[in-house]
Amino acid sequence: MALKRKNSKMRSITRARTSQNRKIVSNKQAPIDPHREEDEEDGFSLKTSAHSNNHGVQPLGNLYLSPTSHNSRDAGLGNLHVLTDELVIEILGFLDGSHLGVLATVSKSFYIFCSHEPLWRTLALEKLNGGFLYTRSWRTTYIAAHYPGFAVSRIGLSGLAIRDFYSDFLFQSWLCASLEMKSDWLKRDNIPRRRGISVEEFVLNFEEPNKPVLLEGCLMKWVAMKKWDRDYLVATCGDIKFSVGPVEMKIEDYFRYSDQAREERPLYLFDPKFAKKVPILGLEYDVPVYFRDDLFYVLGDERPDYRWIIIGPAGSGSSFHVDPNSTSAWNAVIKGSKKWVLFPPDVIPPGVHPSPDGVEVACPVSIIEWFMNFYAATKDWKKKPIECICKAGEVIFVPHGWWHLVINLEESIAITQNYVSRRNLLNVLDFLKKPNASELVSGTKDRVNLHDKFQKAIEASFPGIIEGQLMRKVTEKKAQQPRLSFWESVTDTNAGAFKFSF
Repeated sequence: MALKRKNSKMRSITRARTSQNRKIVSNKQAPIDPHREEDEEDGFSLKTSAHSNNHGVQPLGNLYLSPTSHNSRDAGLGNLHVLTDELVIEILGFLDGSHLGVLATVSKSFYIFCSHEPLWRTLALEKLNGGFLYTRSWRTTYIAAHYPGFAVSRIGLSGLAIRDFYSDFLFQSWLCASLEMKSDWLKRDNIPRRRGISVEEFVLNFEEPNKPVLLEGCLMKWVAMKKWDRDYLVATCGDIKFSVGPVEMKIEDYFRYSDQAREERPLYLFDPKFAKKVPILGLEYDVPVYFRDDLFYVLGDERPDYRWIIIGPAGSGSSFHVDPNSTSAWNAVIKGSKKWVLFPPDVIPPGVHPSPDGVEVACPVSIIEWFMNFYAATKDWKKKPIECICKAGEVIFVPHGWWHLVINLEESIAITQNYVSRRNLLNVLDFLKKPNASELVSGTKDRVNLHDKFQKAIEASFPGIIEGQLMRKVTEKKAQQPRLSFWESVTDTNAGAFKFSF
């Protein structure tokens, strides 16, 4: 229960922070029909299934243009109407499914709040622990799992439509789950693209200066490029379960979910142990030649998680983050396509609020919400983000420390790996020995001792490499320092003592 309280509170804090800068759709000058297929002014398009689970909720701005000025939200909540929508949802998050069902019969307002899909998603993931088959919605999935004899098909997917119900919070959640990516969000493509460059060129032009690059033609020999589709993965993986958010699911069950789910933050299949669970998958791809200098291998089985298979539907992805342990990464798309937005280490993306110690990052609840409310601001920035669409057969290099957001534009399958090269060795060692390493280091059970283990293993396998890297770093710093003119050197070294005679 304590964990649930903490997570629920963090979700509320996160959304509250972003709401200060939010451009709610309700700011328009005419009432918005939440079922309209397209908002022509902003060019927003809704998904074909967008009508489900809205229950007639409208943005709050529409209330001020309504002839009745009546919000059934307040009347149905009684004395609780003084609470914010976020707080109402947080309180309801303490209830189990049966209590939510009973409370939904109290009033139309409670019916809408108790039908909020994220509430049922949390219940299903926490209580069912992956032992479910997704059926139409999280609410019907939860009911079907707890009451197998109940005909969930009798539950209308769209539910009751309530008139004169206004809520920015609930409408925003539905809108983010329903919007297609705008074409304007996909236009910018300013990443360097290279094909067939040498390893030396990659190191000189991208790895050493710590700059992203999109590499083409690297996956042509991968068996995965020819074989990895739904049918092959389902047949090959069988009953083996993979990490999907906080639960584990069979790939077949995950595809069943991804075909039906229409939510603000679709679950992502993101498994770091896939090659151990299904060894053949680990043999059907090769690390591109540019990324084979990976010093973390010296730790053997004690190295932190470093490679993942990633599968997700359109709209799934990862919100802004920096890769773990100060490592660099590469991400190869096998099927589908991904939109990438990257900011350099010294530029915090708009709407993102990292804590001073770097342990927590508050950002918009969903990726679509970030695009809706913050993406346009980056057009006027001097340091514009690096952006691209990475398609099947392409690989993106993500340098250490770079903030990045990724969203799948269609159902996608990818492989990604984090690695430590010689050029990044000192950064990783410095990160692993930070005072709060026990909170910052990830992907391993022994966070505190990882630095010492790694340093000893490096020194044993590559004697002198750390000292060599330190000397190289000092030399580079000296080379980067501007040379003083004669007059500047005189002033600095002999201030007050040097006299001229004419």
